[in-house]
Amino acid sequence: MIYVQKFLFLLWSVFLVCAMELHAQTYPNKPLRLIAPLPVGSATDTVARILAIELSANLKQNILVDNKVGADGAIAASEVSHAAPDGYTLLFGTNSPMAAVPALRKTPPYDPIKDFTPITLIGRYSSFLWVNAKLPIVNLADFIAYAKANPNKLNYATGNTGGIVAMAQTLSLAGNLKLVHVPYKGEPAALIDLVSNNIQVMFATPTTAQAYAREGKLKVLATTLPQRSPGAPEVPTMAEAGLPKFSISLWAALYGPPGMPQAIVDQLAKEMGHVLSRSDVREKLEAQQFFVQGSTPKELEIFTAEQLQVYARTLREAGVQAE
Repeated sequence: MIYVQKFLFLLWSVFLVCAMELHAQTYPNKPLRLIAPLPVGSATDTVARILAIELSANLKQNILVDNKVGADGAIAASEVSHAAPDGYTLLFGTNSPMAAVPALRKTPPYDPIKDFTPITLIGRYSSFLWVNAKLPIVNLADFIAYAKANPNKLNYATGNTGGIVAMAQTLSLAGNLKLVHVPYKGEPAALIDLVSNNIQVMFATPTTAQAYAREGKLKVLATTLPQRSPGAPEVPTMAEAGLPKFSISLWAALYGPPGMPQAIVDQLAKEMGHVLSRSDVREKLEAQQFFVQGSTPKELEIFTAEQLQVYARTLREAGVQAE
């Protein structure tokens, strides 16, 4: 009886392997769903839609961008972590759900390493520190001096956890500045209040903020990029502006559910790599001040683990307690 059970188990295992290999050989044979953790109109949504159009042409299947907003991106990430590992449900993962959420919660809803399949790094966002134009502030030093002279009189917004972590590090490095935090579900809504002066300062991507800056309603103080943005070379980095230990960066990558067949992972990584290597695609992304940085699946796995450590350490040093 025992031998029969072992034989049946072996037979079932062989069947599963063969079925997965057959599936990989015919993939994709239906539309894919790319889940984005931030709302329509955000930089993440814009970049995801640009890439979905180009990747769908390569795969010869439609890719639907599905915005699952809320819980700092954890709703989107959780859905993908529980999806079937067949390659038809993917996550446009950012630093928010994949690094900040685990660092900000005592009991994270998922493990970014164990509960996902890494496919490829996509690139980095340009994030800038913006202030309402009515403030007597023209640079980061002015902002720090004004905040010190007016404790708890400035409101700062965050539209995602990347903004939360970036501002936490800024306030800590600047000498534990005292500002009032006003959280939002996304950057677009926060920027409306920033322009209205209901809030006075926030980190945001130029995709959503630069139109207001052109109208003279916002001022930009610095960028979180390690080097000056090619799209705004006149804007200093946070280090150049006076905070040399600033280390937070905002990024995006492609993930799938755990247990995806390696052949599908390799196919998606290869096709996305082809998309990211095209000059016309890079131009579209750079117009949003998003800069391409691809990777292998293994490199993304290592990168994700490193970012988890960076975000956890940054929050710990800033005195932010996990909730």
